[in-house]
Amino acid sequence: MMRYFAARLAWALPTLFAILTLTFFLVRTAPGGPFDEERALPPDIRRNLDAAYGLDQPLWVQFGHYLARVAHGDFGPSFKYRDFSVTELIAQGFPISAGLGISAMALALVGGIAAGTFAALRRREAGDRLAMAAAVLGITVPTFVLLPFLALVFGVYLKWLPVAGWEPGSLRYFVLPVLALALPPLAVISRLTRASMIEVLDSDYVRTARAKGLSPAAVIWRHALPPALIPVAGYLAPALAAIMTGSLVVESIAGLPGIGRYLVQGALNRDYTLVLGMVVVYSTLLILMGLIVDLIFALLDPRVRFRA
Repeated sequence: MMRYFAARLAWALPTLFAILTLTFFLVRTAPGGPFDEERALPPDIRRNLDAAYGLDQPLWVQFGHYLARVAHGDFGPSFKYRDFSVTELIAQGFPISAGLGISAMALALVGGIAAGTFAALRRREAGDRLAMAAAVLGITVPTFVLLPFLALVFGVYLKWLPVAGWEPGSLRYFVLPVLALALPPLAVISRLTRASMIEVLDSDYVRTARAKGLSPAAVIWRHALPPALIPVAGYLAPALAAIMTGSLVVESIAGLPGIGRYLVQGALNRDYTLVLGMVVVYSTLLILMGLIVDLIFALLDPRVRFRA
C-alpha cells in the first residue's frame, strides 16, 4: 500500500508545479492588466504602480520571486482588494467553499448509492424506471441552469428558502447551492451503482450467501455492496473535480463569499496574484482528493495495489 501511495505522490508536486507555471504565463498573456480601467492612468502613476508590485521586472524574474513567496505560503497582495492579501482572502472564503463541497459530495454519495441500490433491487419495476429517468435528467441539466430553477421553485414560488445571499451561521443559504452541486454527480453515481449492483447480485458468491440463509440486508451490506462500489470509487475523482469547478459558478450565482467567487472576480479584474493563489488552492485540493480516491480504490480492489 505504501509503495502504491508513494508512486501516486511522486507525481503530485511536478503536476502542481506545471499547473502553476502554465497559469502564471497564461494570465500574463491576456490583454490588459490589473491597473487598466475605463480612464487611462497617467504614465507616471502607472510606472509607480508597476514598480510597487514588481510588474516592471522581466517575466522570468517575476516568476522566480512568486515561486519563492509561494514556497513560504505567501501568495502576495491582491491588486484589486487593496486592503487584503491573497492569503487572507483564501482564509476568509475557504471554510464556505469547503463546507459547500463536502456537503455536496456527501449528499451525492449517500443519495446516489441509495438510489442505485434501490433501482437494482427493483429491477425493471416502476421504481427502477422512475429513478433512472430522474438520473438521466440530473446528468443532462447543468448546474448554472439547475440552481436558478431551484431558486425559482423553492425561493420565489414556495418561499421556503432564500434565493441568494449569505448569513453567517444560517444553513438555509446552503441548501439550494448544495442541491445544485450534488444532483449531477448523484445521478451518475446512482446509475453506476445500479449497473454494478445488478452484476454483483447475479454473481455466484452472492447466490451462495443467500443459500446459506443470510438475511437480505446482510447479503446486500456484507457481500454485494463493497464490490459494487468499485466503479463508484473510480468516478470519485471526476465527481470531485465537477463539484469544485461547479462551485465557481454556483458561488457567483448564489452570492456566497467563497473562494470560487474570488477566482471569477480575479479573472475578470485581471488580478494576477488572486487568480494564481486560487488556482494553486484548487489544484492542490484536486491532487489531494485524487490521492485519497486512489487509496479508497486500492482498498476496495486489492488488484490495483499489485498492478502499481
